[in-house]
Amino acid sequence: MLTLRMLQKLWPHGDSKISGLVEGIASSAPIVFPKYGLNSNLVIAHFMAQASHECGAGTEVVENLNYRAAQLLKQWPSHFTTTQALNMQHRPQAIADQAYNGRMGNRLKTDDGWNFRGRGASQTTGRDGYAKLAEKTGLDLLNHPDLVNSPDTFLECGVADFVLCGCLPFAVKDDIFWVTQRLNGGQIGAEKRKAWLVLWKHMLGI
Repeated sequence: MLTLRMLQKLWPHGDSKISGLVEGIASSAPIVFPKYGLNSNLVIAHFMAQASHECGAGTEVVENLNYRAAQLLKQWPSHFTTTQALNMQHRPQAIADQAYNGRMGNRLKTDDGWNFRGRGASQTTGRDGYAKLAEKTGLDLLNHPDLVNSPDTFLECGVADFVLCGCLPFAVKDDIFWVTQRLNGGQIGAEKRKAWLVLWKHMLGI
């Protein structure tokens, strides 16, 4: 089972963005993991490996949208004209609404893109993603999206998202390729995820 000591060792800067995060994860782990069917150290290792990569071991818990114009055009070439990119560069809220509204359940002419930007252990993104997570956890995430990053509910939101994405059966089989594919939608950061898995397996005695 995950312990505070393990987290302090592998997430040494885990409280740098959210005060009390590491302790909050450790204290909620005995309840959250069994609640969502993560019943072995192998499966917990897979979840923690993915979370460690997705949120930078607690140091990247909110999507960074402070882009320069050139970055915007490279990242979202179909969502920004050159003029828009120049006008919106270094304006994270405007960038989020322009890049994300009209998809992932985000409504046009609202701040949904900003309100439901990537957060948490699995970087939950989009109104639809938050709505599914709210239904799974019972948390009022549509009205209070920052609950995804609350120390007391950070782990539950991350684990619930892991399950919703269909990762659990592949974690049981120790198949990191498909765990990553289901959570990420691709293989971005695959080698780093594998390295985290090695560390977590060792830490959990596997």
